Amino acid sequence: MSAKPIKSILFVCLGNICRSPLAEGVFRAVLAERGEGRDLVLDSAGTGGWHTGEQPDRRSIAVAAQHGVDISGQRARKVLPEDFSRFDLILGMDRSNVSDLKALAPQDARERIHLYLEFAQRTAGDVPDPYYEDQRAFAAVYRMIREASEALAKRLEARASAPASGQASSTM
Repeated sequence: MSAKPIKSILFVCLGNICRSPLAEGVFRAVLAERGEGRDLVLDSAGTGGWHTGEQPDRRSIAVAAQHGVDISGQRARKVLPEDFSRFDLILGMDRSNVSDLKALAPQDARERIHLYLEFAQRTAGDVPDPYYEDQRAFAAVYRMIREASEALAKRLEARASAPASGQASSTM
């Protein structure tokens, strides 16, 4: 990943109704709690367009609301070709999402596509899709996303405060 400042982040899952809208909303809330992110563009999308225009899944809305995060105003959309030039960082929720994104992306955009947990926490792993599960699965996904969002905020803060000396940094 280049040393270019990160000013925009796209969170991506399969249908953009469970994980990625939750990640967008939770990360936005984490930034607000820290008094940061006012100039950061955040969005979410799906690799598939089956749910375009729909609200997030009611269970994602419910688990977010239980933690004071309102994602009900979000609407699902499919990843667009221009997203690969619009966003500095594109975070897939699972390895399949990342693979699909890299297949869609132009060559010069592929370095900006990462697995969310791996990029945020340096832990290889997927955020599992809770769509066919019960509310407990959505609660577990919320916890994973919350922890990753806090780690991502710290990582971006460290990156922003790193000296611009041209030396390599171990923070990214």
